[in-house]
Amino acid sequence: MSNLDQIDQRLIALLHHNARESVATLAARLGVSRGTATNRLRRLEDDGVIVGYTLRLKPEAETGGLQAWMSIAIEGNDARRVTASLLGEPAVQALHATNGQWDLLAELQVPTLPELARALERIRLIKGISHSETSIHLETLRAGHASSSGGGSGRQS
Repeated sequence: MSNLDQIDQRLIALLHHNARESVATLAARLGVSRGTATNRLRRLEDDGVIVGYTLRLKPEAETGGLQAWMSIAIEGNDARRVTASLLGEPAVQALHATNGQWDLLAELQVPTLPELARALERIRLIKGISHSETSIHLETLRAGHASSSGGGSGRQS
C-alpha cells in the first residue's frame, strides 16, 4: 500500500462520511481540482486502499446481519497506516480512537457469521495490528439518540 498524505486521509474521511459525495464536491472540500480528486480516488482504488463503497442504514432500519466491536492494539508508529486500511475495510462501519489498553475500536457490520470470520481475518492481516479482541452484539438494552450523518451507497461524478 502506498503512503497516504494528508489529502488522501482527508479524502478517505470525506468518503467514509458520505460515499455518494460527488467528485466536484470532494475536490472543493479538499481545495484541489476535480482532476486531482479523480486521480487520487483512482490511485486509492488501484492501490487497494479503497476496496468498495457501501450502504449504511439506521439501526432501526437494519434488515438483519451481525454487528460486532473489535478492540485493536497497534504496534509502534503504524496508527496512520492501520487507520487508513481499516477505513477501506467494507465491514468497518465506524472507527474510534480510544485510550487505555486498546488504540482503536472498530464497529463492524456484516450479513452473516461466515462473513464476520472473513472480515476478522482480513483485519488481522493488516500490518501494524499487534492484537485484537472482538465482541458480537447480542442485544441492545438501551439506545441513545445519535445524529445521522447520512452515509451512502456509491460515488457520483
